[in-house]
Amino acid sequence: MSTAPTSEHPMVETRHQTQLLTLLRDEGPMSRVELGERLELPRARVGAEVARLAEVGLVETAGPSASRGGRRSTLVRLAGDLRVLSVDVGATSVGVALTDASCEVLVHTVEDCDVRQGPHAVLKRVVALAEKIREEAPGKLIAAGIGLPGPVSFAEGMAVAPPIMPGWDRFSVRDHLGGLLRCPVTVDNDVNSMALGERHAGVARSIDDLVFVKIGTGIGCGIVLGGKVYRGVAGTAGDIGHIRLDDYGPTCACGETGCLEAYFGGAALARDGLTLARSGRSAYLADVVADRGVITAQDVGRAAASGDFGAVNLIRDGGRRLGQVVASLVSFVNPGMVVIGGGVAQLGHQLLAEIRSSVYRRSLPLATGNLPIVLSELGDTAGVIGAAWSATDRAFTLSS
Repeated sequence: MSTAPTSEHPMVETRHQTQLLTLLRDEGPMSRVELGERLELPRARVGAEVARLAEVGLVETAGPSASRGGRRSTLVRLAGDLRVLSVDVGATSVGVALTDASCEVLVHTVEDCDVRQGPHAVLKRVVALAEKIREEAPGKLIAAGIGLPGPVSFAEGMAVAPPIMPGWDRFSVRDHLGGLLRCPVTVDNDVNSMALGERHAGVARSIDDLVFVKIGTGIGCGIVLGGKVYRGVAGTAGDIGHIRLDDYGPTCACGETGCLEAYFGGAALARDGLTLARSGRSAYLADVVADRGVITAQDVGRAAASGDFGAVNLIRDGGRRLGQVVASLVSFVNPGMVVIGGGVAQLGHQLLAEIRSSVYRRSLPLATGNLPIVLSELGDTAGVIGAAWSATDRAFTLSS
């Protein structure tokens, strides 16, 4: 096993320090008395751990706490100069953000980037963007997290046989990026990162059991159970884009036929939109083709929003098929919320209505009785917030 790169910050030394840092991240500044009560530790032990963490620059004192009678104690908080780099790699774009240690986004930039360029080119771009945004929010980099658009072995920090990522198979993203950034790195599937982002900072705040469905170039699903991402044995849990709906359906990027993604990913919408334009069944999209020569999923969305009948039917049909798969998930997992996100989710309430209708019609009333099915409220920051959360988990964990 390779050793973790040296970060700009010392690593955590005790389990109690991990608990203390995590509590301050999740719930904000607290007095030493509150920390002792929450962690069930004697005051002297809390004082010693806080003193050690302050000494190495991980925590600092804030203002006075609310009075509980007697002398007011000072609040302890995570040091304000700590920084976490978080990265969301998509099929056609890359988002890079800097957060503080509480995973609040300080700077965020998104640029077009084709994941098919391979790991060296994409990660070189990530590091260049990171250097640029670190000038805007200087501080001490303690960890980095990255989400990738394919199956990921979380334990090994690499993508494994990703269908749309040539050259990435078993490339050690964690070690490579860690070497360039000189800090610990966590690597996860992009949808898991987005699910974590929604769980901690979005519409699913504090919901312990949720399903997050991303509809972008491809389709994926992040499953959170008991407040933690469920990844499965090999890290492929939630790969719903490759559930087969029809043996004789369209060919998918994975090489199989009839996958959900082949019917309703961004690439599928663009393909079917072009067919509509060429067949004369969509005047709106025919104009787009005449003007630009190509169709995107966003064009189909704009056509549907303008009332174009062919485009509306495409979205309804896709929403119905997706709803069919989500209904099975709801019956199986029984989540407290379903969140729909990703670029194609910007098709909005027309799509949401179709998914809801399909899920409520197909799932057991007991599972759907109080089940909200909602659009993501974090948009393109969901992935970077979730990646930062994974990274701080790693940074605050006792190093072996």
